[in-house]
Amino acid sequence: MSLSDKIGNKVDEFGGKAKEAAGNATGDDDLRAEGKADQVESAVKGAVENVKDAVGDAVDKAKNALGK
Repeated sequence: MSLSDKIGNKVDEFGGKAKEAAGNATGDDDLRAEGKADQVESAVKGAVENVKDAVGDAVDKAKNALGK
């Protein structure tokens, strides 16, 4: 995962936490739910990027093992 992707995911996560907290403070269930959804979306993006990184690492190791 690139650094910009990691930063973007953290921004989305913190933005979601802020929305959730604002929803809690104001009693706005829609804003609270939107904040939670933003956090879940950020977590999913991070997980997908981690899988991509793991696959890329495995491919690199296989290439190195084959001498390419």
